[in-house]
Amino acid sequence: MQETPLSELIQQRIKKLTALRSFGIEPYNGTFEPSDNTEDIFKKFGEFEKEHLENENITLSVAGRVILLRDFGKAAFAHVQDSKGKIQIYLRKDILGEKFSLIKNLDIGDIVGVEGRLFRTKTNELTIEVHNFVFLSKSLRPLPEKWHGLKDIEARYRQRYVDLIVNPTVKETFVKRQLIIKYLREFLENEGFLEVETPMMHTIAGGARAKPFKTYHEALDMELYLRIAPELYLKRLLVGGFERVFEIGKNFRNEGISTKHNPEFTMIEFYVAYKDYNWLMDFTEKLLSYITQKVCGSLQVKYGDYVIDFTPPFKRITMFDALKNKGVPEEVMKDCNLAFKWAKAKGIEIPEGSSLSKVLDEIFKEVVEPELIQPTFIIDYPVELSPLAKRKKDDPELVERFELFIAGREMANAFSELNDPLDQKERFLRQLEERLKGDEEVPEMDEDFVRALEIGMPPAAGEGIGIDRLVMILTNNQSIRDVILFPLLRPETK
Repeated sequence: MQETPLSELIQQRIKKLTALRSFGIEPYNGTFEPSDNTEDIFKKFGEFEKEHLENENITLSVAGRVILLRDFGKAAFAHVQDSKGKIQIYLRKDILGEKFSLIKNLDIGDIVGVEGRLFRTKTNELTIEVHNFVFLSKSLRPLPEKWHGLKDIEARYRQRYVDLIVNPTVKETFVKRQLIIKYLREFLENEGFLEVETPMMHTIAGGARAKPFKTYHEALDMELYLRIAPELYLKRLLVGGFERVFEIGKNFRNEGISTKHNPEFTMIEFYVAYKDYNWLMDFTEKLLSYITQKVCGSLQVKYGDYVIDFTPPFKRITMFDALKNKGVPEEVMKDCNLAFKWAKAKGIEIPEGSSLSKVLDEIFKEVVEPELIQPTFIIDYPVELSPLAKRKKDDPELVERFELFIAGREMANAFSELNDPLDQKERFLRQLEERLKGDEEVPEMDEDFVRALEIGMPPAAGEGIGIDRLVMILTNNQSIRDVILFPLLRPETK
C-alpha cells in the first residue's frame, strides 16, 4: 500500500484547521486549567472498582496530546498524553451533541482539554467519559509512525520534541537527570557549600588543557573565550575568604564529538579549604553513593552489560601501579624512547615530541582506562600532567591528584590545590614554552591568578565531576547525546 506524501497529509490537516475556524473555533488561542494529571488520577483511583466509580460519580479534567484515535461513527476512543502519562478518553455523540461533529477534525498529535466522568470500560480500562472538550493546539505535521526504527539516530536528537512525545524512556532520562542535579546540590548545601556563579566569557582561556571557542565583544573591541573551566575563578573565591564553594554550569571545549564528548557539556566543580585529596576521595564516595541511592533506590546500578557498585570504599591505585598491572614494564615508565617504542608496538599513536609523561598518559588511556569498570580512583600523577596540583611531599615529581573512572571513562578529576604562587608561576611559564611551539590546548599565563595566590590561598582540595557522564551511568545510556536534550549537530541538509 502506497503511503500518502507528507505534504498531502499536512494539507489535509490545514483543511481541518480551516474547517474549525469556520465553526468559530480558534484552536491556538484557548486556555485550559486541568484539575488533574494522569499520574495522580491512577494513584487516586487506580484501585477503584467499576461499581465504586459509578457510585462516586467522579468528575475531572485533563489536558494533553492525542496519541491514539479510533472513530466508531457515533462514538470514539482516544488516548491523551500529558507530562505524567496517558489516559483513555471516550467521546459519545449522545453526550456531546452537536459538538461531536468536531471529532472528524481531530487528529493524532492535536492537543486538547477534556472534562468528564471517570469510569471503567468493559475491558476494565480506566477511562474519562468526555462531557466537554476544547481544541488547544492543532497539529499540522503528523507524528512519525516508524520513529522507533529510525536508522538515522541524529533525527532523534534533531527532533527531540518528537522523541519526547513518542518515547517515554527518553523523558524518564531527563527527569532523572534533573533529580541527579537536585541531589548533587542538596548534598553539597547540607555539607556547608555555597553555590556561586562565575563568568562564562574569559579574557584568558584557562583552568584546563583544551582548545577554546573564541568570540568577540564589539563594544569593548576585545576577543573573548567561552569558558573551558571555572577553576581559577572558584579558587579566587577561596582567596577571598569563602571556604566551601561550588558551581554547576556549562563548559565549552573546541574538541571532537564522540559518545563521551560534546563540545558543550555540564560540570560541577567544588572547592573546600583546609582539606586535601585524601579527604576528597572519602567525600566523593559519600557524595556519589548518596546520589545513586536517592535516584536509583540502590547502590548497584545496571549499565550495559555491567552492574556498577557504588558502595564505598572505591578501589584506589596509583597511575604507575595501574600501568604495571597491565603489563607496562618499569623501564618503559622511566625512559621516553622506550615508552615510544612500547606504545608503537601496541599500535598506540603518540604525537611527535611528546614527553615521557604524555606518552605514559596516552598508554594509560588505551591500556588501563577501558578496564576500569567499577568505581576506581587513579592517584598520584606526574607534575607535568597536572599544572594546578600540589606536589607530593615524599615525591616532588608527582602531584596529589586523582581521577575517578567508572565504566571505562573518566568521571571526576581532583587534586590538592597548588597554593604556592612561585611554583604556580614557574609551571605556567613552562607551559608557555609548549604554547609557543604551537600547542593551542595549553592555557595562557594568568597573571591575575598568580597575583591572587600571592595574596594567599589556604590549602584546599578541588574537584570537577562531569554531570553528563554521571547521568549516562545512572540512566544506562551509552552515548552522551542521549543525556543532553539538544546536543550539537551539523546543520540539517535539505
